[in-house]
Amino acid sequence: MYALAISGSPRKDGNTDYLLKEVLAPVSRAGWETELVRAGGREIRGCIACYKCFENQNQRCAVETDMFNEIMEKIVRADALIMGSPTYFTDVSAELKAVVDRAGLVSQANGVLLRGKIGAAVAAVRRAGAVHVFDTINHMFLMSQMIVPGSTYWNMGMGFDKGDVADDAEGMKNMRHLGAVIAWLGSAVSKHPDAYPNP
Repeated sequence: MYALAISGSPRKDGNTDYLLKEVLAPVSRAGWETELVRAGGREIRGCIACYKCFENQNQRCAVETDMFNEIMEKIVRADALIMGSPTYFTDVSAELKAVVDRAGLVSQANGVLLRGKIGAAVAAVRRAGAVHVFDTINHMFLMSQMIVPGSTYWNMGMGFDKGDVADDAEGMKNMRHLGAVIAWLGSAVSKHPDAYPNP
């Protein structure tokens, strides 16, 4: 089993990364392969709505001028996908939004590639707007027929400076529980890989 976390933060080892690592820890302890990749701060352009992914149907975006397809290959391989972002003017970072839009469309173009995978959203926030970040990511997961697990609260951690989220005891507890839920859910669904209902 493979869990992929994608950070939309351009700040390496910032609060978003901290939260995602906290989620991955119990998943890794459960024996999964885990990986954290950074989209934030990298050159990833938004979807240009060329719809060539529907013509090509090769599980890739037709735009090959940035590193999106490198991430998309990992998304396709993943059993669980955790996307995290800082709260930028009440939404995800621009780079993560590009990943959300392009991955969602490539999935649809290829017979809903993400169907049946586990998807969890994580938001780092100073004060307000995290629910919008949470919703943006989860909307793509739900449109892609992914399984979205819950936890003890909305998956967010509060802080501004690097490492501040470590002082958010409730947020940290939520991340650890979310990771445990992902590992438990993955174990349950892995026994029935082809049983996800088709529409």
